[in-house]
Amino acid sequence: MVTATYSVSGPAPGFVSHPEHEVDIKLFRGTVTVTADGVQIASSKFAVLVRETNHSPVYYLPLEDVNAKVLRDSSHISRCPFKGKARYWNVKIGNHEIDNALWGYEMPYDEVLELAGLVAFYESKVEITATPST
Repeated sequence: MVTATYSVSGPAPGFVSHPEHEVDIKLFRGTVTVTADGVQIASSKFAVLVRETNHSPVYYLPLEDVNAKVLRDSSHISRCPFKGKARYWNVKIGNHEIDNALWGYEMPYDEVLELAGLVAFYESKVEITATPST
């Protein structure tokens, strides 16, 4: 079983040294679907679109909208001075395991609290389809 506990970790240190940096989080009106090896592994009508300075836009989905049966914990972690410490998961489809295919912030900084409970996928490792509502 995959679990995650979320809490806050205070203000983001990155904004102190780079006050011009932006992390814009907006609700995506539509459905975001994620597939790997032709298998749907996530689908959500509650995704957000994050636009961050010097980064491509990224869709974040609620962790509960991801098929927990394909997720495997990863020991990989990273830190973002604007969002916080990220944990990662692998995706296992049959005999194929995709390392560090998705990540989420267990303790996002105050400025990005909306990311708590959400995860994002690497577009280079899975297929992400965003279909806007009509």
